[in-house]
Amino acid sequence: MDCKEFEKDIPSFINRKMDYLTLKDFYAHMQSCGDCREELTIHFLVSDGLQRLEAGEAFDLQKEWNVRMEEARRKMSRNEAILQTGFWAEILAVGVIAGIVMWLVI
Repeated sequence: MDCKEFEKDIPSFINRKMDYLTLKDFYAHMQSCGDCREELTIHFLVSDGLQRLEAGEAFDLQKEWNVRMEEARRKMSRNEAILQTGFWAEILAVGVIAGIVMWLVI
């Protein structure tokens, strides 16, 4: 992912509407690009901060930022686990099918 794509995807991240593969690339780019990380932080502070101010709610944007980053890490971790489980299930299924075919042939 390059910086231009990253900036285009900021609203999806802020609104929690990002799919797993995009989130994975987005997060990796954010970790490696200080300019984009700063841009994301500014967008987050403006969007969430303004919403909270308009609603008259008390808020801790740093805490909310940390929560949002943890949510992203959990989502990526959960999806990685699902992909790994699917991979091993496929391997097991191929083994079972191969075993059945061998049993029928012999």
